[in-house]
Amino acid sequence: MSRPASRAKVSVRAIAALAFAAVVVVAFDQVAKALVVANLPYGTPVPILGGALQFLYVRNPGAAFSFAVNMTWVFSIISTAVVVAIIVYSRRIRSMWWAVVLGMLLGGALGNLIDRLFREPGFGRGHVVDFISTPWMMPAIYNVADSFICISMVVFVLLVILGVNLDGSRTVSAKRAAQADTTEPLDGGAAFSSADAAVDEPTRASSPNDGDRRDALGHDAT
Repeated sequence: MSRPASRAKVSVRAIAALAFAAVVVVAFDQVAKALVVANLPYGTPVPILGGALQFLYVRNPGAAFSFAVNMTWVFSIISTAVVVAIIVYSRRIRSMWWAVVLGMLLGGALGNLIDRLFREPGFGRGHVVDFISTPWMMPAIYNVADSFICISMVVFVLLVILGVNLDGSRTVSAKRAAQADTTEPLDGGAAFSSADAAVDEPTRASSPNDGDRRDALGHDAT
């Protein structure tokens, strides 16, 4: 009875962590976009760190990083599918790492989906507010939601490589399993050692008796 209760408790904690991460990302993204819309001139670069970082307020009708424009409805449907899939699979999460990663991905997807649903020119066709420009890294312009989506995908790949599962267990690779098997002693080793000891013990025990017999025989001979 205690084991299922423990697993349920861990699941609740993981879901809470996922929800918290998603809320933080959405809030950060939407507040940043609101400040940009209210304070930055449209289409005019504002240097922040010289040529390394600048704010450039634009509206993107396409996917993340201003790719695939004029396909807003398609990406609205894709974003909705991602959100639904994460919510459905959240019940299986036991790992806090996976909870945070999927929470960041959920928050990023929701941040851009909110723009597509409620910004101009209309429901489901809204243009996403992009404003972060790093010309030295990529020519595209992106936003806070896009950044968290990329971070979550990088950590996603790392967790898969490290073998961390959704339930918190670890997948052991075949190479590691083989190495572990070679370092473990064989079960038969102890049995053979015991058998050898059993054979040697009578030999050692009989040696003094044999000597006594030889002494006795020798004494009788004299």
